Amino acid sequence: MIKKVSVQTLLWGLVLLLALPWGAFAQNTAGPSPQFKQEELDQMLAPIALYPDALLVQILMASTYPLEIVEAARWSKANPHFQGNQLTAALEKQNWDPSVKSLINFPSVLAMMNDKLDWTQKLGDAFLAQEKGVMDTVQKLRAKAQAQGTLKSTEQQKVTTQAQTIIIEPARPQVVYVPACNPAVVYGPWMYPAYPPYPYYPPGAVI
Repeated sequence: MIKKVSVQTLLWGLVLLLALPWGAFAQNTAGPSPQFKQEELDQMLAPIALYPDALLVQILMASTYPLEIVEAARWSKANPHFQGNQLTAALEKQNWDPSVKSLINFPSVLAMMNDKLDWTQKLGDAFLAQEKGVMDTVQKLRAKAQAQGTLKSTEQQKVTTQAQTIIIEPARPQVVYVPACNPAVVYGPWMYPAYPPYPYYPPGAVI
């Protein structure tokens, strides 16, 4: 799916994430977050690891606010007529985290996170407790897809490698592409049969 949005809104999240030390986004929680094994990290990140960097960061940040994800998904479904400046003004009245608000522009992603709330909760817990492990796993999965020939530059996205870090950006600055990444296909034979990737959720699907 190709979505036209203000990419500047998404890019700030990536810049902020790279500039701050690990743990900077941690929220106050009632207790220590669970520690996930590597196979669990691979399992939960497989559906989104090939998303453009700026969008991926927003998803990770938003996953730490699961209740707001539910509220935003319900609000989005109830207000499909909001567009452009009207949508911006309406979102300013909401008290959600900016990362959650940004996903209103990506209804299929928001629907996925709302529909699969158990996955969203685990993703948020992993990001809060194991940020470096999460980002390392994203790079590992991207490298695997690249080796399979399923991650490469296209008309919709630009894939580059800088200092052994695989970067995915929109090919056109004002168009963000949400790829249809079926984990069962893009990564080749899965390395953890006991921990298969979370089910594929096609872009464009609605709740």
